[in-house]
Amino acid sequence: MKRMTILWGMAAVLLALLATACGQKKEVLFNGENLDGWVYFTADPDPDAEPLTEPTFSVVDGKLHISGHPNGYIRTEKVFGDCTLRLEWRWVDSRVDGGIYVFLQEGDKVWPTGVQLQIRESDFGYLFSRIAMEDTDGATFRKAPIVEGDPEKPDGQWNKVEIRCKDGGISAKVNGVLVNETMTAVRGGYIGFQSEGGAIEFRNITVQY
Repeated sequence: MKRMTILWGMAAVLLALLATACGQKKEVLFNGENLDGWVYFTADPDPDAEPLTEPTFSVVDGKLHISGHPNGYIRTEKVFGDCTLRLEWRWVDSRVDGGIYVFLQEGDKVWPTGVQLQIRESDFGYLFSRIAMEDTDGATFRKAPIVEGDPEKPDGQWNKVEIRCKDGGISAKVNGVLVNETMTAVRGGYIGFQSEGGAIEFRNITVQY
């Protein structure tokens, strides 16, 4: 048993060295304890709206909780170029509006300049952007999903997302299903999550590059 333990330990070290040799590095973006490493930006609250009963962005039971009010987003302090973003997300109570951003550009505002994977039910899987994307047109570029059906899970269940960014190419998988892909001239930016309309939660947020 001791010999087997040693062998497994050596195998783990070799795999780690191999990943480093291949130029692969995994980084945890959200530590599950606080919002260190993140910046958030929101619109001014509507003066006629009911007072907020919870913060827009918070950590709840190890998860990044976004209340959805007011509109805005939370983003990384760090800029990322070519990378693979992996995470899990879920709707808390109902299928509200929300989105996952990559390639967010400098200049915080509502709404920001970047590429968003839409996770609202009515247009789930769209890519929205103020940056020109392949096979789109208009002031705000929209790329329709390339998958039929709904790969997302029911309310309250966790969905796995993988977004690959390489040489301006962006591809997005949800629960292992390729939902959309495009090309853009941008090669880097912040990673972020949208607040718009209702509660969404995220966890296990990592990048590999």
